[in-house]
Amino acid sequence: MTPVLEARNLKRDYHIPGSLFKKARTVHAVKGVSFSVEQGKTLAIVGESGCGKSTLARIVTMIDPATSGDMLIDGNKVDIAHQALTSDMRRKVQIVFQNPYGTLNPRKKIGDILTEPLVINTDMKAADRKDKAMAMLKKVGLEEKHYGRYPHMFSGGQRQRVAIARALMLNPRLLVLDEPVSALDLSVQAQVLNLLADLQDEFQLTYVFISHDLSVVRYIADDVMVMYYGEAVEYGSREEVFANPQHSYTRTLFAATPRADVDSIKARLAKKAAA
Repeated sequence: MTPVLEARNLKRDYHIPGSLFKKARTVHAVKGVSFSVEQGKTLAIVGESGCGKSTLARIVTMIDPATSGDMLIDGNKVDIAHQALTSDMRRKVQIVFQNPYGTLNPRKKIGDILTEPLVINTDMKAADRKDKAMAMLKKVGLEEKHYGRYPHMFSGGQRQRVAIARALMLNPRLLVLDEPVSALDLSVQAQVLNLLADLQDEFQLTYVFISHDLSVVRYIADDVMVMYYGEAVEYGSREEVFANPQHSYTRTLFAATPRADVDSIKARLAKKAAA
């Protein structure tokens, strides 16, 4: 089976111009990363801030070009530095960003936000666009009455549901989720993660899930790739990576993640009381 997404030795460099007191330099943000994701599966990309995971997301979503290497979507090579992208290719990949407060236009009603991708990318009639938006609101756990409301009238979790609905309006093959629950309360995080899992099952969606939260990754991922200073230092199935991490950086990440189970909490409290 051809992977929905395949990356081969992707690199991304940024040239920093010099000044009176500093020499020009090149920042190697992504250093030869390779991976693949099959339909209906989730690849989680994990790492600290500055490790290159968000830069990689911008390459995958065709916002920025790769400096070198190959990216294939459904077996077709995509290179925005040297070729114009068709609307069909744009529709195949959508993104949900971290901040639900900053990704929705506060001056537009929810209905207009949802139908805008259809206006730009399809020839659907207005009535059909509205029907599809209404149906998508229900899919993400909202109601038809929300169609005419503004973003400021919703909670953070509801706004993220709207952002997910917008990303699904064009029936994408691949959804890039860039820290989609990190700005939400824990209880709301669980609701949104369950929603993403249900939508993946229903539409056979493929996810690239970017996160620094290992508990979230353990819940949602099929495969895990750990990035460190632009390199993929560990890549394997969720079970393999969590059960037997091979790289020292991965082991450090796991050790630095507090466990939230009852026994661990009791152990920490007992240790603190004995100190």
